[in-house]
Amino acid sequence: MNKPMLLPVQIMFSIVIISLMSGCAAFRISVDDRDPAKKAGLTAEYDQQDLLSLAKTMSEAIIANPFPPAEDKNPILIELGIQNRTQEHLDVKALADTLTTKLLDTGKIQLVDAARRDDLLKEQGYQLANCTPETQVKIGKQLGAKYMLTGSITEIETKSGRQVRVSKQQDVYFQLTIKITDLETGLVKVSKQIDRMRRASKPLIGW
Repeated sequence: MNKPMLLPVQIMFSIVIISLMSGCAAFRISVDDRDPAKKAGLTAEYDQQDLLSLAKTMSEAIIANPFPPAEDKNPILIELGIQNRTQEHLDVKALADTLTTKLLDTGKIQLVDAARRDDLLKEQGYQLANCTPETQVKIGKQLGAKYMLTGSITEIETKSGRQVRVSKQQDVYFQLTIKITDLETGLVKVSKQIDRMRRASKPLIGW
């Protein structure tokens, strides 16, 4: 006597049960570590790759300036803010922290603790984001710094116009400018600019 054939619904149900019991990859959470410096950008916007790349390139450019001057052995540097001059909400504090950490790692400078800097600013009724140049110099000297680091990041964005194409393009340009000023003389010892340009192409149809 022939065995009865399984109905399509029974077959599908059996496949699902077997997949669940065997721990099919489609039903498991997968987590792995990636190097953020090597991760390709998903958009043209500022991301963690830019933070790491800009900080690394800028720190190398500053030390190669050369800075500090040969006569200043391990001078004290105070970071007094990188201004966000873009239309986006960029974490400029993280950028400044990454940059100064890389400078400190060279062993060629000493760095004023950010907490001490912020406490003194608060005591005198100031905020780092809106300090005047005069206030910056005053705070730097009070904390015993020889040099102060300031800077800004700007952005220019362009998009493809009305053309016959299968994708639209977006170009985003960032420029990071950093200055290091001698607090005693007022002279700018370092002035560096790092440029970054990224293009993203998105299909007009589909994802």
